[in-house]
Amino acid sequence: MLRIGLTGGIGSGKSTVAAMFAERGVPVIDTDEIAKDLAAPGAPAYKRIVRAFGDVILNSAGEIDRARLRARVFSHNVERHRLESILHPLIRAEVARRVKTLQVEYCIIVIPLLYEAKFENIVDRVLLIDADELQQVSRAAARSHMTEDEIHDIMAAQFDAESRRQRADDVLENRTDFAQLQSGVDRLHEKYRSLANSKDGR
Repeated sequence: MLRIGLTGGIGSGKSTVAAMFAERGVPVIDTDEIAKDLAAPGAPAYKRIVRAFGDVILNSAGEIDRARLRARVFSHNVERHRLESILHPLIRAEVARRVKTLQVEYCIIVIPLLYEAKFENIVDRVLLIDADELQQVSRAAARSHMTEDEIHDIMAAQFDAESRRQRADDVLENRTDFAQLQSGVDRLHEKYRSLANSKDGR
């Protein structure tokens, strides 16, 4: 089975593209959702994160306040690396477990920080969703309660667009209309099905 790592900067449209692949019957594994599940009360990472960052990151229900934690770690590299050291090994293990349950030609694994977290070795190809920086900020602000400063902090922690483009196997532009994006997903869907049935998958 071919494993496609779907990545891109904040607000690039990763979730939209992943949903399009899902509509075509392709299994989607979302590492952000996995991270959220791992940090829920009683889940494997919950106590370790609270020990590392203190009760100040909890809301009134005793749950980890993701917005508060995000604001803290993306403005301090040391704290971000501390959180990653807790979550990344668990995320890798869970992705591997889910992949083993699949019997399909290919799957999509959504990994926002694929290069930054050095997750290239858990996928066979990388699909980059690319957009203009102004579009990214606008989309991220529209779908969340983050300020522009918070969005730029996250962008600063990610590889720049050119570095991502140089390392990706496939690039899907998300700069124009929805129909063009759908057409691009259709093209890639056929490409990945063909590659999955070839000898080397490349």
